[in-house]
Amino acid sequence: MLVDLHTHTTASDGTLTPQQLLAAATTAGIDVLSITDHDSVAAYTQLPTATGLELVTGIEVSALWAGRSVHVVGLNVDVHALEDVVRRQTLARERRAERIVERLARRGLKVDLAGIRERAAGAAIGRPHIAAELVAQGIVRDVKTAFRKHLGPGKAGDIKTEWPDLDTAVGWLRAANGTAVIAHPLRYRLTRAGLARLAADFLAAGGQAVELVSGHAAEHEVAKIADLATGFGFRVSVGSDFHAPLAWRSLGVDSARLRRLKPVWDGW
Repeated sequence: MLVDLHTHTTASDGTLTPQQLLAAATTAGIDVLSITDHDSVAAYTQLPTATGLELVTGIEVSALWAGRSVHVVGLNVDVHALEDVVRRQTLARERRAERIVERLARRGLKVDLAGIRERAAGAAIGRPHIAAELVAQGIVRDVKTAFRKHLGPGKAGDIKTEWPDLDTAVGWLRAANGTAVIAHPLRYRLTRAGLARLAADFLAAGGQAVELVSGHAAEHEVAKIADLATGFGFRVSVGSDFHAPLAWRSLGVDSARLRRLKPVWDGW
């Protein structure tokens, strides 16, 4: 079975519309799909009732833990119960964009906030929109350079304080009858002890699962997360974290990679 429980559309910072992503997933032979846009569930208002595959409602919520940004995916959520959450997070993203533009301006980089809003086209504003505007204005060569020089960890655009704490984010998802999942846990570049602390705090907050596979994860990375899941009793999820049609990040993960661990969908 091909499963993808972590994807993005133009409702946040993906390049495909919800309809285009659904078509691409169908072509790829995906059996179970979730659209998990950043702090948005708008994609679900744009899809037909009959999809031809199993569609699981989802969202990816930005949160703050131990002074760093972490992402929590909510799966099988009641999207209507998240309306207030989406409004809060959208405002937080707007404030963050304003602060990033202010910080860049203090460094002599004048980025047009109106252009960023136009680029987002009503979607929740993300750093990729700001990166694209930096490219469009000729400030940097490409999006990768924008993140490396201005928007990535430790750079001017790395603003975290607008996000809710981890307990609050997990609480939102649980209140919407969803399953809370730690997204791409190895991307936070934590030590083994740090990853265990994140897992322990996540569990204490009511978290239920962890992403075993995020994109093209190497087998030693999968094994590391499998040990974490086993140690904390987490269910496991898999996804591509798909944002755009790229050769190195295709849709779908073979469910055989679950390594006999308890899948996130068990009990839904």
